Amino acid sequence: MPSHRAVVVVALLAGLAGAAASLLLEPTIGVRLASTALGQRVLGAALQARAPAPPAGLAIARTGAPLPAMTLHDVDGVAVDVPRAWAGRPTLVNLWATWCGPCLKEMPDLQAFSATQDENGVHVVGIALDEAAAVRAFLPAHGITYPVLMDAPGPADAGVRLGNPAGVLPFSALVTADGRLLKTRIGPFASAADIAAWTADAAAR
Repeated sequence: MPSHRAVVVVALLAGLAGAAASLLLEPTIGVRLASTALGQRVLGAALQARAPAPPAGLAIARTGAPLPAMTLHDVDGVAVDVPRAWAGRPTLVNLWATWCGPCLKEMPDLQAFSATQDENGVHVVGIALDEAAAVRAFLPAHGITYPVLMDAPGPADAGVRLGNPAGVLPFSALVTADGRLLKTRIGPFASAADIAAWTADAAAR
């Protein structure tokens, strides 16, 4: 007859094995955890701790505060003043690159969500940290019709200024109609419904 302690040890080992198997069989669990507010806070704190310090004097977006002004260019080289160009409408800003696998996976969902928004809905804008030629070729080939701006990746790029000093892609920021940073998200969205739920607070303001 096995001892009580042996039974407890076997039960614990079985529980750990079951948990490990669940993680292996459910690869999206990490994405689900990262999509929660708590998961985002933990992930953000971990990335912030290892991120390089931004250049001295660089204006960084803070939750609840107006976005720092910046001038970017669209894929045709036309200058766009941010966030002034988005005034009057909540905006989901998505940082991405053509070489970023998770970015490309979520883009059809961003496109699908964007297509459901009327002129008073949430505006979707991409910011590509990439080569303009690669982006210009990518967008029509993949049916992306929402506006995309360009920036060169680096220590003072638009992602850093929007609160992503670690440079993780994809990275999204939700901006209110009056130009304040409402919240940010590290990592990809799981679906168009996930995007709709995440942007619901901005639509209600």
